[in-house]
Amino acid sequence: MSTEQTADEVPWLRRDQQEHWIALMGVISTLPAALDAQLKRDAGLNLYEYQVLVQLSESPKGTVPMSDLAMLASGSLSRLSHAVGRLERSGYVSRVACREQGRRTAAVLTEAGRTKLEQTAPGHVREARRLVVDALTPEQLTMLGGAARRILEVTAPDVAAMLEP
Repeated sequence: MSTEQTADEVPWLRRDQQEHWIALMGVISTLPAALDAQLKRDAGLNLYEYQVLVQLSESPKGTVPMSDLAMLASGSLSRLSHAVGRLERSGYVSRVACREQGRRTAAVLTEAGRTKLEQTAPGHVREARRLVVDALTPEQLTMLGGAARRILEVTAPDVAAMLEP
């Protein structure tokens, strides 16, 4: 058998690779659900809404154009629009025109939104520590972070670039 693969050959995973892949898929499917459940239970927010508030809070003026915010929060414009609508009804976010950037709309974090985030963050951090940070050794956490950044470079280079120090 030739060591060169033809275009039709499938590079099947070895058993050890498959085991790692299955474990990763388990994390990808269960971790967001666990974080989402804690946020809904304790704060009445879902994980995506929380991420939107976090991204807005990290902006110097608490304002981010909707298209940029969709990318930062890893969602489509449609998903973001629905989430911002829910956050607006709760008084946590408002929408404004971005005159300096053409005819764009931006989301703005309100004082009520900042307060909600400050109240919500401690419980979310405790859950993130319980589920991930404290479950790993410092070395494992460093390796996980490096691996996650590398995967992001392949799946979402624009997002990976934003994470660079």
